[in-house]
Amino acid sequence: MWRLSLLDGIRIGLLVLGLVFVATGLLPWEAAAESLDEIWPLLIFLVAVIVLAELTKEAQVFDAIAARMAVLGRGNYAALFLLCTAFASFVTIFLNLDTTAVLLTPVMLALAPKARIAPLPLAMTTIWLANTASLLLPVSNLTNLLAMDKLGLDAQEFAARMWAPQIAAVLVTMAFLWVFYWRRGERGDLRYSPPAPEPVGDRALFAAASAGCLLFIVLLLLKAHVAVAAGAAAALVLAAFLLRARQRVSWRLFPWQLVVFVTGLFLVVPTLSRHGLADLMTWMIGAEGDPYRTAAVGAGLSNAINNLPAYKAVEEVIPAADQERLLSLLAGTNVGPVVTPWASLATLLWFESCRRHDVRVPMGRFLLTGAGLAVAGLAATVWALGLGL
Repeated sequence: MWRLSLLDGIRIGLLVLGLVFVATGLLPWEAAAESLDEIWPLLIFLVAVIVLAELTKEAQVFDAIAARMAVLGRGNYAALFLLCTAFASFVTIFLNLDTTAVLLTPVMLALAPKARIAPLPLAMTTIWLANTASLLLPVSNLTNLLAMDKLGLDAQEFAARMWAPQIAAVLVTMAFLWVFYWRRGERGDLRYSPPAPEPVGDRALFAAASAGCLLFIVLLLLKAHVAVAAGAAAALVLAAFLLRARQRVSWRLFPWQLVVFVTGLFLVVPTLSRHGLADLMTWMIGAEGDPYRTAAVGAGLSNAINNLPAYKAVEEVIPAADQERLLSLLAGTNVGPVVTPWASLATLLWFESCRRHDVRVPMGRFLLTGAGLAVAGLAATVWALGLGL
């Protein structure tokens, strides 16, 4: 029987609160309509990319890649580490951080017993890179998509500004992963056992899902709108499943939780900004235009309340012309939410996946290593951002 989780209740409560604000006039109808008009293309993208990712997983594309990585590593942990970080970064950059947290995490955790690998290093790789590798493209993180109109950049211009910060963030993350989770003293074993390749259940679905992912990437490179690119790719893969495995297509593919959360967010945050929140955010980031302070505020608020409301709250008070601080805020809300379990939606979903797979995450270690990564990662990322401005 399907039941609402606590997290689902919070999402619905946020939407209900937003509707109450509109009904009582705390948020005028015109302002509410303007806010919702801003997000409908993002909602189309979110629905399409989640459907694409879910069906790609069902077609065993992720499983095949993960198993192939383990075979290519040939029992060498350093090689496997490089392959895993590259794979997690690639999925985050092109298919969104929630895809990495929700779909890649179970794949990696399922790989662990087959190759006799400790699961925690694999799990930490997915969640840290789900956050810190989400700077390069607009589609990598919802916060990036929220920023695009105000920044006035297209996808290629955005990537041109963020490639250096993205490399810095990933390199710092890799260093923390190796020192605190992957080196022999932490993982235990000297080598691992490469698993035997498993056959693909339906090669036609596998090919269609692979083609859909490639189509999505190509359309992004051709500067298609993210909603159009994700919609076309998802339609291709969905059509293949309807033809060959209709029973595996259900309404459960529709990510209503994200739609409800984002809609509620875009009603609640503008209301609070009209009633004192904007003044508080202006005071917190200061009038000096310091990008490091802005990034730190974004990271701190993300770990306190979640990165999406943190981004929207601070973005409201930064002028569109101040691209340096807007991009620094993105660094804070993308790279910084690695300390608390609720800092990003991806992290909440990741903890649930770990629980289902009986993977114990030592909370003290998670908090301390995450805090170190947030400080070092933000410092390196904002420094790299300054080099390109």
